[in-house]
Amino acid sequence: MDTATLSPSPTPASGAEHAHVLTLACTNRMGIVHAVSGALLQVGADITESQQYDSPESGDFFMRVEFVTPARREEVAAALEPVREEFGMRMGLWDAGHRMRTLVMCSKDGHTLNDLLFQQRAGTLPIEIPVVVSNHLELQSLASFYGVPFIHVPVSADPDSRDSKAAAEDRLRGLIAEYDIELVVLARYMQILSDELCRDLAGMAINIHHSFLPSFKGARPYHQAHERGVKLIGATAHYVTADLDEGPIIAQSVQPVTHAQTAADFVARGRDVEGSTLVQAVRWHAQHRVLADGRRTVVFS
Repeated sequence: MDTATLSPSPTPASGAEHAHVLTLACTNRMGIVHAVSGALLQVGADITESQQYDSPESGDFFMRVEFVTPARREEVAAALEPVREEFGMRMGLWDAGHRMRTLVMCSKDGHTLNDLLFQQRAGTLPIEIPVVVSNHLELQSLASFYGVPFIHVPVSADPDSRDSKAAAEDRLRGLIAEYDIELVVLARYMQILSDELCRDLAGMAINIHHSFLPSFKGARPYHQAHERGVKLIGATAHYVTADLDEGPIIAQSVQPVTHAQTAADFVARGRDVEGSTLVQAVRWHAQHRVLADGRRTVVFS
């Protein structure tokens, strides 16, 4: 999501064209696009993609720009700083080729984890997964298959246990710092995060859930849906907040099902749509295409 100031990003070596992504949000008023374009012109930028949106709900203006320039990031940031100050912008500037360092959390169901690891290896997802964290051991072999370190962080219901929820979350914070993590993905991680951790991860944690909430809660939601004759199944990927499964939505997908399909067919179709929806949300986030507009998101897809 958007940042309050120009965010740090690895700077490419000098002597070549540098590709950048710029995002911004501010109260809408005349002259924003002109001012941004003028600042980019100062550093010889060639704009390759530009998208903008004026939100009627919040009155804010949102913009995402991709461009190439012979200037280094520091020079681009310096040219943009007066514009940021003049309009009170929340602004981010990133190296377009940077692969976002992503920690994936999982439990026992590996379909979404596999989708993320496969697409990372294939080079179709602009992230780097340096570590997988799980409260169970079942998916250790899957992470090993892709050559990604797997760390077991058990969670006990006993608050006095060495593996208590609070201790596990402190361990997670340590791993985020140790591995220089920029994004946390809950790939069917079956633990509810504390409100404090949700606040710590605001804007940098993505979760996935099936589309049946709040109708079919708890275990075996696809079997419940099959019993009720549901005709559409789908998934929602959203940012993690203290309001369980109610964070700002990034991506959603649905697929039709019929009375002729079994409950097992529903489960298989649900896994497919959950995996593809989570991958899409992670891709958009890693490409800096998602900006916050209150409880909603602006997605420049």
